[in-house]
Amino acid sequence: MPPARTSSRGFSLVEIVILLAVLSILASAVLPAFFRSTARLRLSLAAREVASVLRVARLYAVRHNAKVAVKFTTESNGRVTFSIFRDGDGDGVRNRDIDAGTDLRLTAPRRLAHLGSAIRFGFPVGAAPRDPSTGRPMTRLEDPIRFNRSDLASFSPMGAATPGSVYLSDQRSNLVVVRVTSRTGRVRVLRYDYETEVWSPM
Repeated sequence: MPPARTSSRGFSLVEIVILLAVLSILASAVLPAFFRSTARLRLSLAAREVASVLRVARLYAVRHNAKVAVKFTTESNGRVTFSIFRDGDGDGVRNRDIDAGTDLRLTAPRRLAHLGSAIRFGFPVGAAPRDPSTGRPMTRLEDPIRFNRSDLASFSPMGAATPGSVYLSDQRSNLVVVRVTSRTGRVRVLRYDYETEVWSPM
């Protein structure tokens, strides 16, 4: 009895075109959501890294009975670095003392590890978000690092801090803030919802 024949027919050109069209439709539906979710993840990681640096500085101040500050420096290309400094002359960490070498650098300048190409210190283009404290539309959107109009987040030996905020965004629709409270030096991370105009903890 002769063996049964098997079909060796491949895909036709029409079938390949249909398959590619279906894959293209699926990709156009799935990829934007994927990129949005990865941007949110990178933004969350960047915010948590900033929060971690601030908490480390506060812990150092308490453990070593010292005045300590995290200094954020914006470079000419817009990139931001940060270092931890310790007071060297008893008047707190100050920019002029840092420049003079009086206040001692404890950590080398570093950039955030989780920024990626889209994540940056700043705000998305468009409508101004509401201030987390007052609820009013924010001003000075060119300044994302705010500690009493300074870029120094200071901590005392008792754990108290200069109140302030650091804003990070994906330049599109995601915005987070790392906030430091004055009395306790507590560090919190909040995410902004542009639809409801509400900040909520991450």
